[in-house]
Amino acid sequence: MQRLNPDKLHVKYLADAGPEQLTLPRRYTLSHSDMTGDLFLSIGSEYNTEETSKLYTRLMRDEVLAELSGEEDRLVFRIYCHVSGGVIVGTAKWRYEIFQSELPLVLEAIRYSDQVLFKHNPELDNAPVFIHLESNDRRSNKVENWGTMAKYK
Repeated sequence: MQRLNPDKLHVKYLADAGPEQLTLPRRYTLSHSDMTGDLFLSIGSEYNTEETSKLYTRLMRDEVLAELSGEEDRLVFRIYCHVSGGVIVGTAKWRYEIFQSELPLVLEAIRYSDQVLFKHNPELDNAPVFIHLESNDRRSNKVENWGTMAKYK
């Protein structure tokens, strides 16, 4: 797979998280710069609302929110993408296609950024990944199973 350029990935651990601490929920906030191609990933027990409240991010709504949580007897990654609704740029179909093409990069960025955590907790690679595409268009409002995190090493 390897689409990720680690030099373009900037990771920030929030005060309540670190590279080796597995505390649940573990939340990921990913934004990017269209001009430079840089990715900005925050990791903590809450989403980085400072990042998602910026004017550009609020208008584009192309940030990706992810969560690692315990559900029943297993760990699960849930990825949330805003496909349509509210004030955003683009149709639901167009945004859905963009998210579909860019989500492998998003998952690689999360897996790469948390590689120390994955090394200390190898069971994380077996965690299933569910993509939640949130839309007011019912054709684009769905949950997809994208395999496990091992696929994005």
